[in-house]
Amino acid sequence: MTNALPTHATAAALEAVLQAALQPSALVVQDDSASHAGHAGAREGSHFSVRVVSESFTGLSRIARHRLVYDALGPLMSRGIHALALDARAPGEV
Repeated sequence: MTNALPTHATAAALEAVLQAALQPSALVVQDDSASHAGHAGAREGSHFSVRVVSESFTGLSRIARHRLVYDALGPLMSRGIHALALDARAPGEV
């Protein structure tokens, strides 16, 4: 991925950013937007589910893990992400 960010967040963009930032052993990014069509937040952006397993999470609380993910995705958050469901685990917690 180049340094240029897409104009709108996509599952592929989230995956590329998280791969680079966390070097996960497992990563699944799913765009759940279609299942949220019709509710008010759907107009504000996309809905994503992220399941990520990374050594970076070892010894961290759930909140600290989520902060790492949000920090990595920071520039994309204002590009069309309305909701982000996270499952962030360290290896061995799978």
